[in-house]
Amino acid sequence: MPLRLSGFLRRRRPVTLVLWGYAFYVACGFALLCLPQAHAQAGLDWLDHLFIATSAVSTTGLVSISPSGSYSFFGELVILGLIQLGGIGYMTLGSFVMLALRHRLDPVHRGVARTAFILPRDMNVGAFIRAVVIFTLTIECAGAVLLSLLFAAAGTPDAIWNGVFHSVSAFCTAGFSLFDTSLEAYSDNTGIVLVVAALSYLGAIGFIVMSDWWRWVSRRRGPSLTSRIILRVTFWLALIGTVSIALTDAHLAELGLKERLLAAFFQVMTAMTTVGFDTVPIANLGSASILLILVAMIMGASPSGTGGGIKSTTVAIFYGAVRGALAGRESIRLLGETISARRIHMAVAAAGFYIGAFVVGMAALMLVEEQDFLVLMFESASAIGTVGLSLGATGELGTAGKWIVIGMMFIGRLGPITVGVALFPRPDSDEGRGRPVADLAV
Repeated sequence: MPLRLSGFLRRRRPVTLVLWGYAFYVACGFALLCLPQAHAQAGLDWLDHLFIATSAVSTTGLVSISPSGSYSFFGELVILGLIQLGGIGYMTLGSFVMLALRHRLDPVHRGVARTAFILPRDMNVGAFIRAVVIFTLTIECAGAVLLSLLFAAAGTPDAIWNGVFHSVSAFCTAGFSLFDTSLEAYSDNTGIVLVVAALSYLGAIGFIVMSDWWRWVSRRRGPSLTSRIILRVTFWLALIGTVSIALTDAHLAELGLKERLLAAFFQVMTAMTTVGFDTVPIANLGSASILLILVAMIMGASPSGTGGGIKSTTVAIFYGAVRGALAGRESIRLLGETISARRIHMAVAAAGFYIGAFVVGMAALMLVEEQDFLVLMFESASAIGTVGLSLGATGELGTAGKWIVIGMMFIGRLGPITVGVALFPRPDSDEGRGRPVADLAV
């Protein structure tokens, strides 16, 4: 039987295994959340359990019912496990165990890992998997300790459990909170805000950056083009977004300078990392701020990270294309390097699929829900971008609306990966001829 299963898996394309793997996680989480011992109250709808399971595995954070008010400790533990599995990627833990026991990965695990993390072809998959697990556990443990201490100092009940839960939720950019108002009660707590932001950025910038950083420290090897682009795009988006909202939003203008900058910084961070926490009610912000947050959600995090969205490197490729066209160049160059045609094609495919799924999902949601246009558009962007921010639509969704959002969350977790690999399963045969081209994750 094991040999038959192994043969069956080898015949499947990695992208198919990734899709069914995440679907399996959702199904298992749904079954566990349906158990009576997972409930803190009676009368919960099974569709809400499926909604929560999908949201957790896709690390979105949209909730149709209150996680803390609806689920027992066991239920919260199930949600946390789903967040962790969804955040670090399908088969990552299994691959890590295989590496520990056999010191190598079989072709199936290598293919799935390269697909799930969107790795450049020169990246060593085995070393990358080890680094992912060690880095994840190290950062999450450190974050849990810091948040537990900060929650305890703030007088929060169950400080240790809240610290652990919010540390994993932040690093995996899931945005699930055990507080019904997210982190709004801690908007002026600089320590909690900065620790959550640091965890979210570390998860969102991606494991490629972490791997490059480790290689640079241990072997003095310079960072890859992917890492340099990710860090630059992340920095400039965070800076421009924070300054723009802090200077223009009328609601935040009522706060002091420190509180205003902290609130603006956090809302931009939560959108661009797709973590989904908030320290001020998003619905209270001005229209311009909501538009900027919407754009940041669509741009999203970075490849090989725990966040969603179009991805920072894809945004950079489009920026390079515009700049190149204006300069009269036929090739796309970023930071002095020419981007390969294959990566440009993958970026176009990923962005095209993302925008298409966003528009179709938004249209479907508008057909079945009678809510404000902006509210449903924001909800759609949050679902397809696996963000978790909401203007209040989630709790008002009907049965059809919940199914649509469930589908969008799942597609958001898999879409760009699925389309990119499906359209370009093999390197282009003419790649590498002529001028050297750079490999870049998208």
